[in-house]
Amino acid sequence: MEGSLDQVRRFADRVIADVCRVWVGSRRTVERALAALLAGGHLLLEDVPGVGKTLLALSLSRAMGCRFTRLQLTPDLLPADVTGFTVYDQQTGTFRFRPGPVFTHILLADEINRALPRTQSSLLEAMQEGAVSVDGETHPLPRPFAVLATQNPVDSEGTYPLPEAQRDRFMMKLSLGYPSLEDEAEILRRFGSADGIRAVRGANGALPHGDGAGPDAPSQAAGPDEVCRMQQLVPRVHVAPPVQEYLLAFIRATRDHEGVLLGASPRASLALLRAAQATAAIEGRDFVLPDDVKSLASPVLAHRLVLRPEAVLRGLRPEDVVEDLLKRVPVPVEAHGQLQRAAKN
Repeated sequence: MEGSLDQVRRFADRVIADVCRVWVGSRRTVERALAALLAGGHLLLEDVPGVGKTLLALSLSRAMGCRFTRLQLTPDLLPADVTGFTVYDQQTGTFRFRPGPVFTHILLADEINRALPRTQSSLLEAMQEGAVSVDGETHPLPRPFAVLATQNPVDSEGTYPLPEAQRDRFMMKLSLGYPSLEDEAEILRRFGSADGIRAVRGANGALPHGDGAGPDAPSQAAGPDEVCRMQQLVPRVHVAPPVQEYLLAFIRATRDHEGVLLGASPRASLALLRAAQATAAIEGRDFVLPDDVKSLASPVLAHRLVLRPEAVLRGLRPEDVVEDLLKRVPVPVEAHGQLQRAAKN
């Protein structure tokens, strides 16, 4: 692997190791979340309360040395509470823009489906353009910028489901699931006593920046500038023509599936490509394998698919469609060595 791309692997190893010092769960989940961020995407965490969604987002941002803001979304929250607003300065006699919580590196939009649709939509420009427009003036957001949103799939009272256009802006949707017996025992060990909580959270009860707050605290392995450099390196990962053709065939198959009303968009094609490149770089490869596409198909595509009403009545889920297509769409048979040689040429 060429030297510059090897930096991504070393960076990812440091960040994942730091996150796993605090957050307990599947390493694969952390890798996928980091892949979404390194690919310049946004992440939707959907699962029941209490499984560590917020802690994962916070641990990732601190391990990468990025500024973190948590925004608790409620029905009474207004768009200006997210993006910011213009105020009149009596001393200078001018209007001054006061930035909202979206002006950060990692924005945790907690329980995003509890906000009104107009408040949800206030994030669209930020997620797509990396900027917000207020009173006719556009304000760029810091770099890097990513939205990590959470929602509870079983609580429907007082919620407003994300529209298709908003879901399509999220590169991946991950479900953490309940921890294994061993992981839950480790959670009790780390957080079950006052000493354990202080070791992880520090004396003030908050996860700290940097070292010096206990053996299990994130060590801030990176910084915003380094994250941006890693994001610029990820597109150098080679995608051989057979792998790209497989990816496109899979995307087009979602549009032709008998249970699907609205298949994956071209934005989904780019998201799957970039996520596969980031995953390959994290695993120490400078080329994408068909297995990368297969493993990421459900996290990247399932939440974007709109099923036909009759398919929903039959109990079909978007994840079932992806699994069905994984069996139908032919996979390239090129060996690893052939893909490696293609990457070097």
